[in-house]
Amino acid sequence: MREKSLLRVLGAVLLAALPLLLSGCSSALMDPKGQVGEEQRVLIITAFALMLIVVIPVIVMTLLFAYRYREGNKDATYKPNWAHSNAIEIVVWLIPCVIIVVLAILTWITSHSLNPMKPIEADNNKEAIEIQAVSLDWKWLFIYPDQKIATVNELAFPVDTPIHFRISSGSVMNSFWVPELGTQIYAMAGMDSSLNLIADDTGNWMGRSTNYSGAGFSGMTFEALSLSDGDFNAWVKEVQDSSRTLSFEDEYQELAKPSESEPVHHYSNVSPDLYNKILDSFRGGMEHHGHGGPAGHGHGEHSEQEHGERMSAEAAE
Repeated sequence: MREKSLLRVLGAVLLAALPLLLSGCSSALMDPKGQVGEEQRVLIITAFALMLIVVIPVIVMTLLFAYRYREGNKDATYKPNWAHSNAIEIVVWLIPCVIIVVLAILTWITSHSLNPMKPIEADNNKEAIEIQAVSLDWKWLFIYPDQKIATVNELAFPVDTPIHFRISSGSVMNSFWVPELGTQIYAMAGMDSSLNLIADDTGNWMGRSTNYSGAGFSGMTFEALSLSDGDFNAWVKEVQDSSRTLSFEDEYQELAKPSESEPVHHYSNVSPDLYNKILDSFRGGMEHHGHGGPAGHGHGEHSEQEHGERMSAEAAE
Protein backbone atom coordinates (compact mmCIF):
# COMPACT_ATOMS: atom_id res chain seq x y z
CA MET A 1 0.00 0.00 0.00
CA ARG A 2 2.83 2.37 0.96
CA GLU A 3 4.67 1.57 -2.28
CA LYS A 4 1.59 2.46 -4.36
CA SER A 5 1.25 5.79 -2.56
CA LEU A 6 4.87 6.65 -3.29
CA LEU A 7 4.42 5.81 -6.96
CA ARG A 8 1.34 8.04 -7.16
CA VAL A 9 3.20 10.95 -5.56
CA LEU A 10 6.17 10.42 -7.89
CA GLY A 11 3.87 10.34 -10.93
CA ALA A 12 2.13 13.55 -9.85
CA VAL A 13 5.49 15.31 -9.35
CA LEU A 14 6.78 14.22 -12.76
CA LEU A 15 3.55 15.32 -14.44
CA ALA A 16 3.75 18.74 -12.75
CA ALA A 17 7.43 19.11 -13.72
CA LEU A 18 6.89 18.10 -17.35
CA PRO A 19 6.00 21.63 -18.64
CA LEU A 20 9.10 22.98 -16.87
CA LEU A 21 11.35 20.30 -18.41
CA LEU A 22 9.96 20.90 -21.89
CA SER A 23 10.10 24.71 -21.65
CA GLY A 24 13.75 24.64 -22.76
CA CYS A 25 12.97 22.71 -25.93
CA SER A 26 12.48 24.32 -29.31
CA SER A 27 11.44 22.92 -32.66
CA ALA A 28 12.90 24.45 -35.81
CA LEU A 29 10.41 22.46 -37.91
CA MET A 30 7.50 24.19 -36.17
CA ASP A 31 9.13 27.63 -36.51
CA PRO A 32 10.13 27.80 -40.20
CA LYS A 33 11.76 30.85 -41.76
CA GLY A 34 11.14 30.07 -45.40
CA GLN A 35 8.40 29.26 -47.89
CA VAL A 36 9.30 25.56 -48.21
CA GLY A 37 9.60 25.10 -44.45
CA GLU A 38 6.20 26.77 -43.93
CA GLU A 39 4.48 24.44 -46.42
CA GLN A 40 6.12 21.43 -44.76
CA ARG A 41 4.88 22.60 -41.34
CA VAL A 42 1.31 22.83 -42.67
CA LEU A 43 1.67 19.31 -44.12
CA ILE A 44 2.98 17.89 -40.82
CA ILE A 45 0.21 19.53 -38.76
CA THR A 46 -2.51 18.44 -41.23
CA ALA A 47 -1.31 14.82 -41.25
CA PHE A 48 -1.00 14.86 -37.45
CA ALA A 49 -4.55 16.21 -37.05
CA LEU A 50 -5.97 13.59 -39.43
CA MET A 51 -4.35 10.76 -37.48
CA LEU A 52 -5.68 12.19 -34.19
CA ILE A 53 -9.20 11.58 -35.54
CA VAL A 54 -8.49 7.90 -34.85
CA VAL A 55 -6.05 8.14 -31.95
CA ILE A 56 -8.09 10.40 -29.61
CA PRO A 57 -11.37 8.38 -29.78
CA VAL A 58 -9.41 5.15 -29.23
CA ILE A 59 -7.72 6.54 -26.12
CA VAL A 60 -11.01 7.96 -24.77
CA MET A 61 -12.94 4.73 -25.42
CA THR A 62 -10.20 2.62 -23.84
CA LEU A 63 -10.40 4.61 -20.60
CA LEU A 64 -14.20 4.78 -20.75
CA PHE A 65 -14.66 1.07 -21.35
CA ALA A 66 -12.15 0.16 -18.63
CA TYR A 67 -14.11 2.29 -16.14
CA ARG A 68 -17.57 1.29 -17.36
CA TYR A 69 -16.96 -2.44 -17.39
CA ARG A 70 -14.82 -2.69 -14.27
CA GLU A 71 -15.37 -5.66 -12.02
CA GLY A 72 -17.15 -3.66 -9.33
CA ASN A 73 -19.76 -2.02 -11.62
CA LYS A 74 -22.83 -4.25 -11.44
CA ASP A 75 -24.95 -1.82 -13.54
CA ALA A 76 -23.00 -2.40 -16.78
CA THR A 77 -24.65 -4.62 -19.41
CA TYR A 78 -23.18 -8.10 -19.42
CA LYS A 79 -23.22 -9.85 -22.85
CA PRO A 80 -20.84 -12.82 -22.75
CA ASN A 81 -22.08 -14.14 -26.14
CA TRP A 82 -21.79 -10.82 -28.07
CA ALA A 83 -19.58 -11.23 -31.19
CA HIS A 84 -20.53 -8.82 -34.01
CA SER A 85 -21.91 -5.33 -34.74
CA ASN A 86 -22.43 -3.93 -38.25
CA ALA A 87 -22.36 -0.36 -36.92
CA ILE A 88 -18.97 -0.88 -35.26
CA GLU A 89 -17.56 -2.63 -38.36
CA ILE A 90 -18.59 0.33 -40.55
CA VAL A 91 -17.03 2.88 -38.19
CA VAL A 92 -13.70 1.06 -37.64
CA TRP A 93 -13.19 0.44 -41.38
CA LEU A 94 -14.76 3.46 -43.07
CA ILE A 95 -13.07 6.23 -41.07
CA PRO A 96 -9.48 4.87 -41.43
CA CYS A 97 -10.06 4.29 -45.17
CA VAL A 98 -11.26 7.88 -45.63
CA ILE A 99 -8.23 9.18 -43.70
CA ILE A 100 -5.84 7.08 -45.80
CA VAL A 101 -7.39 8.38 -49.04
CA VAL A 102 -7.14 12.00 -47.85
CA LEU A 103 -3.51 11.48 -46.76
CA ALA A 104 -2.65 9.85 -50.10
CA ILE A 105 -4.11 12.77 -52.08
CA LEU A 106 -2.37 15.28 -49.81
CA THR A 107 0.96 13.45 -50.16
CA TRP A 108 0.67 13.29 -53.96
CA ILE A 109 -0.07 17.02 -54.24
CA THR A 110 2.69 18.15 -51.85
CA SER A 111 5.23 15.73 -53.34
CA HIS A 112 4.92 17.73 -56.55
CA SER A 113 4.55 21.22 -55.05
CA LEU A 114 7.54 20.66 -52.72
CA ASN A 115 9.74 18.98 -55.33
CA PRO A 116 13.25 20.09 -54.23
CA MET A 117 14.33 20.49 -57.86
CA LYS A 118 11.42 22.83 -58.64
CA PRO A 119 12.67 26.45 -58.97
CA ILE A 120 11.16 28.99 -56.58
CA GLU A 121 9.76 32.25 -57.94
CA ALA A 122 10.19 35.13 -55.51
CA ASP A 123 7.44 37.76 -55.16
CA ASN A 124 10.04 40.46 -55.84
CA ASN A 125 11.17 38.73 -59.09
CA LYS A 126 14.73 38.37 -57.77
CA GLU A 127 16.89 35.91 -59.68
CA ALA A 128 18.16 32.86 -57.84
CA ILE A 129 21.66 32.76 -56.39
CA GLU A 130 23.62 29.53 -56.94
CA ILE A 131 25.54 27.94 -54.08
CA GLN A 132 27.46 24.67 -54.46
CA ALA A 133 27.63 22.61 -51.25
CA VAL A 134 30.18 19.82 -50.85
CA SER A 135 30.32 17.60 -47.76
CA LEU A 136 33.81 16.57 -46.63
CA ASP A 137 35.26 14.67 -43.65
CA TRP A 138 33.92 16.40 -41.41
CA LYS A 139 33.03 19.85 -42.64
CA TRP A 140 30.97 21.62 -45.31
CA LEU A 141 32.48 23.48 -48.26
CA PHE A 142 30.26 26.13 -49.87
CA ILE A 143 31.27 27.51 -53.29
CA TYR A 144 29.78 30.69 -54.78
CA PRO A 145 30.62 30.42 -58.51
CA ASP A 146 29.27 33.86 -59.48
CA GLN A 147 31.13 35.61 -56.65
CA LYS A 148 34.22 33.38 -57.12
CA ILE A 149 34.47 32.76 -53.38
CA ALA A 150 34.11 29.78 -51.04
CA THR A 151 33.69 29.17 -47.33
CA VAL A 152 34.00 26.30 -44.90
CA ASN A 153 31.24 25.79 -42.31
CA GLU A 154 29.60 29.15 -43.05
CA LEU A 155 26.67 29.55 -45.42
CA ALA A 156 25.40 33.09 -46.14
CA PHE A 157 22.62 34.12 -48.51
CA PRO A 158 20.39 37.17 -49.09
CA VAL A 159 16.86 37.14 -47.65
CA ASP A 160 13.85 36.95 -50.00
CA THR A 161 16.11 35.61 -52.76
CA PRO A 162 15.67 32.11 -54.24
CA ILE A 163 18.67 29.87 -53.56
CA HIS A 164 19.62 27.11 -55.98
CA PHE A 165 21.85 24.60 -54.22
CA ARG A 166 23.95 22.07 -56.09
CA ILE A 167 24.92 19.41 -53.58
CA SER A 168 27.57 16.70 -53.72
CA SER A 169 30.11 14.96 -51.49
CA GLY A 170 33.88 14.76 -51.55
CA SER A 171 33.76 11.71 -49.31
CA VAL A 172 31.07 9.36 -47.96
CA MET A 173 27.33 10.06 -48.11
CA ASN A 174 25.98 12.92 -46.00
CA SER A 175 22.73 14.89 -45.95
CA PHE A 176 22.44 18.67 -46.24
CA TRP A 177 19.80 20.29 -44.02
CA VAL A 178 18.94 23.71 -42.59
CA PRO A 179 15.79 22.88 -40.55
CA GLU A 180 14.39 26.45 -40.58
CA LEU A 181 14.39 26.45 -44.40
CA GLY A 182 13.08 22.91 -44.89
CA THR A 183 13.91 19.83 -47.00
CA GLN A 184 17.05 17.77 -46.57
CA ILE A 185 18.93 16.39 -49.58
CA TYR A 186 21.55 13.64 -49.61
CA ALA A 187 25.08 14.52 -50.68
CA MET A 188 26.78 11.66 -52.53
CA ALA A 189 30.18 11.45 -54.19
CA GLY A 190 30.01 11.88 -57.96
CA MET A 191 26.33 12.84 -57.88
CA ASP A 192 24.99 16.36 -58.51
CA SER A 193 21.79 16.94 -56.49
CA SER A 194 19.59 20.05 -56.68
CA LEU A 195 17.69 21.85 -53.95
CA ASN A 196 15.76 25.13 -54.16
CA LEU A 197 15.02 27.09 -50.99
CA ILE A 198 14.22 30.65 -49.95
CA ALA A 199 14.46 32.52 -46.62
CA ASP A 200 11.65 34.90 -45.65
CA ASP A 201 13.39 36.29 -42.56
CA THR A 202 16.88 37.33 -41.61
CA GLY A 203 18.59 35.31 -38.91
CA ASN A 204 21.39 33.01 -37.87
CA TRP A 205 20.54 29.31 -37.84
CA MET A 206 22.42 26.04 -37.58
CA GLY A 207 22.71 23.60 -40.47
CA ARG A 208 24.16 20.13 -40.32
CA SER A 209 24.46 16.74 -41.90
CA THR A 210 21.68 14.39 -40.83
CA ASN A 211 23.43 11.28 -42.09
CA TYR A 212 26.08 9.66 -39.86
CA SER A 213 29.43 9.75 -41.62
CA GLY A 214 32.10 8.77 -39.14
CA ALA A 215 34.12 9.85 -36.12
CA GLY A 216 33.83 13.64 -36.60
CA PHE A 217 30.14 13.64 -37.52
CA SER A 218 28.96 15.42 -34.34
CA GLY A 219 31.05 18.50 -35.19
CA MET A 220 29.95 18.62 -38.83
CA THR A 221 27.74 21.69 -38.43
CA PHE A 222 27.68 25.09 -40.10
CA GLU A 223 26.20 28.54 -39.59
CA ALA A 224 23.43 29.56 -42.00
CA LEU A 225 23.27 33.37 -42.21
CA SER A 226 20.19 34.93 -43.80
CA LEU A 227 21.24 38.53 -44.49
CA SER A 228 19.77 41.68 -45.97
CA ASP A 229 21.06 42.58 -49.44
CA GLY A 230 23.44 45.18 -48.00
CA ASP A 231 24.79 42.84 -45.33
CA PHE A 232 25.20 40.04 -47.88
CA ASN A 233 27.19 42.28 -50.23
CA ALA A 234 29.37 43.32 -47.30
CA TRP A 235 29.88 39.66 -46.40
CA VAL A 236 30.89 38.84 -49.98
CA LYS A 237 33.37 41.71 -49.94
CA GLU A 238 34.82 40.42 -46.66
CA VAL A 239 35.31 36.93 -48.11
CA GLN A 240 36.81 38.36 -51.34
CA ASP A 241 39.41 40.15 -49.21
CA SER A 242 40.62 36.85 -47.78
CA SER A 243 44.20 35.89 -48.58
CA ARG A 244 43.29 32.20 -48.92
CA THR A 245 42.72 30.77 -52.39
CA LEU A 246 41.16 27.45 -53.40
CA SER A 247 41.88 25.33 -56.46
CA PHE A 248 41.29 21.64 -57.05
CA GLU A 249 44.87 20.54 -57.55
CA ASP A 250 46.34 22.32 -54.56
CA GLU A 251 44.37 23.70 -51.61
CA TYR A 252 41.31 21.48 -52.06
CA GLN A 253 43.34 18.28 -51.62
CA GLU A 254 44.61 19.59 -48.29
CA LEU A 255 41.12 20.75 -47.24
CA ALA A 256 39.59 17.37 -48.12
CA LYS A 257 41.72 15.55 -45.54
CA PRO A 258 39.67 14.45 -42.51
CA SER A 259 39.52 16.97 -39.67
CA GLU A 260 37.14 17.46 -36.75
CA SER A 261 35.35 20.61 -35.48
CA GLU A 262 36.81 22.67 -38.32
CA PRO A 263 36.53 26.48 -37.78
CA VAL A 264 35.10 28.84 -40.41
CA HIS A 265 37.40 29.53 -43.38
CA HIS A 266 37.01 32.09 -46.19
CA TYR A 267 38.54 31.66 -49.66
CA SER A 268 38.90 34.18 -52.48
CA ASN A 269 39.99 33.47 -56.08
CA VAL A 270 38.28 30.10 -56.21
CA SER A 271 38.64 28.03 -59.37
CA PRO A 272 35.45 28.55 -61.43
CA ASP A 273 35.25 24.82 -62.26
CA LEU A 274 36.11 23.53 -58.78
CA TYR A 275 32.71 21.91 -58.19
CA ASN A 276 32.70 20.11 -61.56
CA LYS A 277 36.24 18.85 -60.99
CA ILE A 278 35.16 17.39 -57.65
CA LEU A 279 32.31 15.58 -59.42
CA ASP A 280 34.52 14.42 -62.30
CA SER A 281 37.17 13.06 -59.92
CA PHE A 282 34.73 10.45 -58.64
CA ARG A 283 33.13 9.75 -62.00
CA GLY A 284 36.53 9.09 -63.58
CA GLY A 285 37.51 6.85 -60.65
CA MET A 286 34.34 4.79 -61.09
CA GLU A 287 35.04 4.27 -64.79
CA HIS A 288 38.61 3.10 -64.24
CA HIS A 289 38.46 1.39 -60.89
CA GLY A 290 34.88 0.43 -60.31
CA HIS A 291 34.81 2.18 -56.90
CA GLY A 292 34.05 5.70 -55.63
CA GLY A 293 36.98 8.09 -55.30
CA PRO A 294 39.17 9.91 -57.79
CA ALA A 295 41.96 8.16 -59.65
CA GLY A 296 45.34 9.41 -58.52
CA HIS A 297 44.01 12.44 -56.61
CA GLY A 298 43.53 13.37 -52.98
CA HIS A 299 40.71 11.02 -51.94
CA GLY A 300 42.46 7.93 -53.21
CA GLU A 301 45.68 8.98 -51.49
CA HIS A 302 44.34 8.90 -47.92
CA SER A 303 46.10 6.65 -45.47
CA GLU A 304 44.82 3.18 -44.65
CA GLN A 305 43.61 4.48 -41.27
CA GLU A 306 41.51 7.19 -42.97
CA HIS A 307 40.20 4.62 -45.39
CA GLY A 308 39.28 2.39 -42.49
CA GLU A 309 37.26 5.20 -40.87
CA ARG A 310 35.48 5.83 -44.16
CA MET A 311 34.64 2.16 -44.57
CA SER A 312 33.27 2.12 -41.01
CA ALA A 313 30.99 5.04 -41.85
CA GLU A 314 29.76 3.25 -44.97
CA ALA A 315 29.12 0.13 -42.94
CA ALA A 316 27.09 2.20 -40.50
CA GLU A 317 24.78 3.20 -43.35
